[in-house]
Amino acid sequence: MLGFILLAVVALLVVWAIASYNRLVGMRNQVLNGWRQIDVQLKRRHDLIPNLVNAVRGSMDFERDTLTAVMDARAKALTATGPADAAQKEGQLSVALGRLLAVAENYPTLKSNDNVKMLQEELSATENKVGFARQFYNDIATGFNTAQQVFPTSIFAGALGFKPAELFEITEVADRAVPTVDLSRR
Repeated sequence: MLGFILLAVVALLVVWAIASYNRLVGMRNQVLNGWRQIDVQLKRRHDLIPNLVNAVRGSMDFERDTLTAVMDARAKALTATGPADAAQKEGQLSVALGRLLAVAENYPTLKSNDNVKMLQEELSATENKVGFARQFYNDIATGFNTAQQVFPTSIFAGALGFKPAELFEITEVADRAVPTVDLSRR
């Protein structure tokens, strides 16, 4: 009788271990998929930027520094590896793009150019998609990290090769600043 109880306990532990392992594998795959979704949106963003720069280049000849900063930031962002590095480099790209769009507002010919408007709208929509993809990724990565850290799964998660997923975090101080909105007429 004692042998039967011991066998049942061992069987339950084995079933629990297999179920926990399979759950962690599934969650790790969701994290990888979340990262790929971000990657897809970032590629779309990176593809739009040269088109926007080319569309405004002729009208902004004396703003070469701004255009160069955007293209340099894009080149760095293309080399990003992992969420932390991507967050830092994409933050720099966002700052450079923001400067470009702010400067472009000062050019009436650009503001009325349909091609520039369309590219700005596409870029804005892509920025929203990147934001949603990052939020989704951070949500599933946090769930995966939590699943690894709770007892009793934490006992074997590391031993089986599971590592916490990196989260996207704001690394640029400027990105944390609250934007100022001025609706007054001058």
